[in-house]
Amino acid sequence: MVFVYFILAAAVTVFAAMKLSKYADVMSEKTAMGGLMVGTLLLAGATSLPEVTTSISAVLIGNPDIAIGNVLGSNLFNLFILACFDLYYRKKQLYQWGSKDHVYTAGLGLVLTVMVMLALIVRIDFTILGIGIDSLLIALVYGVGLFIMNKLPKPAAVEPVVDQQAANETAATAVSSISVKHAVIGFIVAALVIMGAGTVLSIMGDQIAVITGLGSSFVGSFLVAATTSLPEAVSVLVALRLRNVNLALGSILGSNIFNMLILAMSDVAYRDGSILADVSDSHLVTAIGVLILSVVIIGALFRKPTKSIMSYAVPSLLIVLGYFITSYLIFIG
Repeated sequence: MVFVYFILAAAVTVFAAMKLSKYADVMSEKTAMGGLMVGTLLLAGATSLPEVTTSISAVLIGNPDIAIGNVLGSNLFNLFILACFDLYYRKKQLYQWGSKDHVYTAGLGLVLTVMVMLALIVRIDFTILGIGIDSLLIALVYGVGLFIMNKLPKPAAVEPVVDQQAANETAATAVSSISVKHAVIGFIVAALVIMGAGTVLSIMGDQIAVITGLGSSFVGSFLVAATTSLPEAVSVLVALRLRNVNLALGSILGSNIFNMLILAMSDVAYRDGSILADVSDSHLVTAIGVLILSVVIIGALFRKPTKSIMSYAVPSLLIVLGYFITSYLIFIG
């Protein structure tokens, strides 16, 4: 029954994520916020709610490895999701569609990942009010990073290489029947449903780790992380079908920086010192994997347009390969 409950919670998460993306697209089209802002902040935070409830619940039931593995594994899986969709839509060259503002978000994610990696290496078990100094610094850099991003000049978005009229008609048809008030209420309800499902995923993941003997680090970094990242996968799929590329990119990259804040939240719930000083060494493998894949993503966002589909697809192919190599190393570790 443990696996049944896990699958049911995952299914509920996917359904709620579909609603989240739909309502987020309405808000991006009918308000002044736009796809970049809604995707990076609102949708990214909402689709990361399973990670919030899963990680904090894991700490409260005494399994910090699932908490940290969930956060880092989700970031790894999110980049894998983005690469898979980019390969599927390779002829459209998604990285060239959206605003270059996403480089700022990816860059902040890279800095936060380096901080987590260093914390896992140095293992400073020093706390302030019961919270690890490393987690406090991560939260501080997250906040400062968002402030700086808001002040940076905004480069012009690249025009999509698609039929713009058809894209506009597609988006208009999808959002015309939903009011902003309806979208806001629906968004909040869907977010609450995702929070509940995330708690179930955490508890079931802990039991699966015991039953299978795979270990909390692997279950957290691979199974639970992939499942709690389903909202991001669904939100990207829905956003791309609505031709809202900025919403799709912002959702993934924004979720990755928000997940680092979740790590700090988990340390608040952890009462036995610094959480990063007490978890398994195998999380360092995941952190290094996220770091390498983040560098590849930034390179893909910076690169100049190319007419060669094969040449364009190289970064995403490297990300997919890197994801499986990292997962394998976590498994054998």
